[in-house]
Amino acid sequence: MDKIGLVLEGGGMRGIYTAGVLDLFLDKGIHFDYIIGVSAGANMAASYLSMQRGRNRQVSLDFLNDQRYLSMKNFVKNREMFGMDFIFEEIPNKLVPFNMENFLLYEGEYVVACTNCETGETEYFDKTYLTKDLLKILRASSSLPFMAPIVDYEGKKLLDGGVTDPIPLRKAQADGIAKNVVVLTRPKGYVKKSGRLAKWFKVKGYPKVDEAMCRRPARYNETLYYVNQQEEEGNVVVIRPSADLKVDRLEKDKVKLDAMYHMGYKDAENALAKIADLRLSN
Repeated sequence: MDKIGLVLEGGGMRGIYTAGVLDLFLDKGIHFDYIIGVSAGANMAASYLSMQRGRNRQVSLDFLNDQRYLSMKNFVKNREMFGMDFIFEEIPNKLVPFNMENFLLYEGEYVVACTNCETGETEYFDKTYLTKDLLKILRASSSLPFMAPIVDYEGKKLLDGGVTDPIPLRKAQADGIAKNVVVLTRPKGYVKKSGRLAKWFKVKGYPKVDEAMCRRPARYNETLYYVNQQEEEGNVVVIRPSADLKVDRLEKDKVKLDAMYHMGYKDAENALAKIADLRLSN
């Protein structure tokens, strides 16, 4: 039987939807041969691979009122809405420890997408890098332009992978994974509009990022069209929010976020038969 892949979109705090999906997969013992994620999706995948059920939900909800996690204070002080040191150092190493031992037991392929600031193209990091520098690469994949600093990794200047490859289905297919489950964090029918940030703010010294940010809405919408097309052709099972809860990338409403988590769990449960059929057709 051929391999089955899991493709995870980002979306900031909307990633809690993916947390619900992945907890359902853990509860049902569903595992994948190949996983690729971007930004919040890549982060959710890490706790899924470490077999830490509930960890993503805990991190997303328990620190909402902690200014070190998400606040204007972070932005004023460090030019980052999310406290990146807090999220990628304090939380995984002390407050909600990440189980690296379990993570290293995963035998499949895990890929994280970032954006190269100098080329304006996507950089993909596989387990060769992730087994030794996981947290730094996840930090880079989550560093949205204008909201977080550039991450320097092995001489490359990196930012959020969602800028250049928001739903990395084509990368999974290029890596030989013909059948995939794709988890989105926007409801069906969503269309990304032109970004205001890209028009008024620039990443100093990196014009390729500015160009990529301007192309981002068109790139996202084209990729979404491709995902829908692949779904119609039977190559993909798409799990997406079954209702629009109006959850923002920087959402701090705990009730809405918790509802989105449970929606993800339920939507994944409703997709189990389709996932089984995808495996049988492979």
